[in-house]
Amino acid sequence: MNNRLEREKKIDELESKIMALASFGKDEGLDLEKEISRLKRKVAGLRVDNLRDLGPWDKVSLARLRGRPTALDYIEDIFTDYMEFHGDRAFGEDASIVGGIARLAGRPVTVVAQQKGRDTEESIRRNFGMTRPEGYRKALRLMKQAEKFGRPVICLVDTPGAFCGIEAEERGQGQAIAENLMEMSLLEVPVISTVIGEGGSGGALALAVADRVNMLENSIYSILSPEGFASILWKDSTRAQEASEIMRITAEDLKELGIIDQIVPEPLGGAQKDREMASGYLREQLESDMKELLGMPTEELLDKRYQRFRRYGLFGE
Repeated sequence: MNNRLEREKKIDELESKIMALASFGKDEGLDLEKEISRLKRKVAGLRVDNLRDLGPWDKVSLARLRGRPTALDYIEDIFTDYMEFHGDRAFGEDASIVGGIARLAGRPVTVVAQQKGRDTEESIRRNFGMTRPEGYRKALRLMKQAEKFGRPVICLVDTPGAFCGIEAEERGQGQAIAENLMEMSLLEVPVISTVIGEGGSGGALALAVADRVNMLENSIYSILSPEGFASILWKDSTRAQEASEIMRITAEDLKELGIIDQIVPEPLGGAQKDREMASGYLREQLESDMKELLGMPTEELLDKRYQRFRRYGLFGE
């Protein structure tokens, strides 16, 4: 982060120098274009270096950015023959969870994803990606259907956390999440989960008990938001940026800790800069993971999944 601040200071200095040279050259009738071009190239290089050297708070901002590709964008780009299903067959429809059957590299799969919304109207309709109990039950219904027909399950995680309203608790939010954790650990088909934006708390984990857990390069995955962490630890949510520095929520941190398997690259500056390229990177990772997991016997698949999450204490000792 200090390197980034130093580069920003240098950029400001160079831009001031460029403006001064342009003004001086105009006033004195001098051709300083060569020197100005050289300084502009230097500024561009420093900006690229800053884009490659993002700190945790920068990645929090990117993960939450309006305009970043959503789950439905990736589904449209990566899968073919997608058919969406609705409802939990118990209470109703939760638009924050989208899912259905599709094909990946020609093979039938089940896709389950959290959709935040592309604009204000859609975000409100989808509750900003904060899933209610019926959403988790819909997700589990689709996963069990996938198991019945032998289809791999692919989950795309993007949520600030499960919805914590009174009505969600009344309808069994905790139980719905717990059932997902238990049932996903026992699914007899490959499960691949990728955090594409925010991966917040149990709301994200309910779609992430998988054989392969990956993260996009500028996504985050944590026990709670930096604002919530700062509120609990320091009673001051305005210290969220400081909290993000110590929470270890970036893809690099979690790869080092062994929580995730792979970091899926993004275009320079974030997935929103080139959606097609971002989708291509994710497609390659999903196809590679699916090919590897489909070659694994079911008993081995289940044992490795159990051992993986037992290391985190999810299923106890």
